[in-house]
Amino acid sequence: MTKAIDLSSLAPGPEPISVGKEAADNYAVVRQTLKRITLDWREQPTLEMLAKEAGLQPIQLQRVFSRWAGLTPKQFLQAITLDHAKALLRDSASVLDASYEVGLSGSSRLHDLFITHEAMTPGDYRARGAGLQIAYGFHPSPFGQVLIMVTDKGLAGLGFADPGDEESALNDMCGRWPAARYVHDQDATSTYAARVFDPGQWQEDQPLNVVMIGTDFEIRVWQTLLKIPMGQAATYADVAASIGNPKASRAVGSAVGRNPISFVVPCHRVLAKGGKIGGYHWGLTRKRAILGWETGLSGPVLECV
Repeated sequence: MTKAIDLSSLAPGPEPISVGKEAADNYAVVRQTLKRITLDWREQPTLEMLAKEAGLQPIQLQRVFSRWAGLTPKQFLQAITLDHAKALLRDSASVLDASYEVGLSGSSRLHDLFITHEAMTPGDYRARGAGLQIAYGFHPSPFGQVLIMVTDKGLAGLGFADPGDEESALNDMCGRWPAARYVHDQDATSTYAARVFDPGQWQEDQPLNVVMIGTDFEIRVWQTLLKIPMGQAATYADVAASIGNPKASRAVGSAVGRNPISFVVPCHRVLAKGGKIGGYHWGLTRKRAILGWETGLSGPVLECV
């Protein structure tokens, strides 16, 4: 049996500006705790256990963790349980069927209303990026180093890297459009890094421009992902049905996995049937971290009683 609890009086929301060295330092402190919680949530590790493993006093860990996530470690643990995942999936099919204007107002739509997107032509995609210049840069984010890739039309790629894995992440993303010309440009990409992770800049009247580079099928899947509100989730079958191809769950899963604009195009909100977290290209710990962080923004978490 579950009940909803109001978290507003228990922990602050995530930092208004979740970018920069402080955010990176906070993530470094809680990363070990996140991994422990997300891998061993069935054991319900206590705050004292988590603090000891992190080399901190319990009050220190709770303060840093709450500042980063907007949730205490205990609330975060509740937010990534199977029961909570099932609750996120409740009415997921009808959510995808709904329009942006009907019944999806407030914080649950805040992130997605701030995004405008366009797709490159099939010919552009078949050219494997030939004639396209992509600027890239690495920046600190609430979820580790983020790789931002932009064209003159807008954000084209977003990936993540753990310490020491930056080159691997860059090769991964560049391999998606191997004929493109890549230019390292921290200034061009820093603006996007700041806007993407700062809820204070998620404003409908100042949209973030996103350009989708993929096959027609992939782009239809990625566009559908933008319909999943923050604080909710959908299954691969829901997405397949939404694009009019209910037997294409496996193909949808592949397209979700190839999403080049992680976090912004919320592939992390797609769960396996029954509420299992499923896979994530940038690691399951990071997927759970993003879902928990979004819970801190979007409202109450379900507490098992």
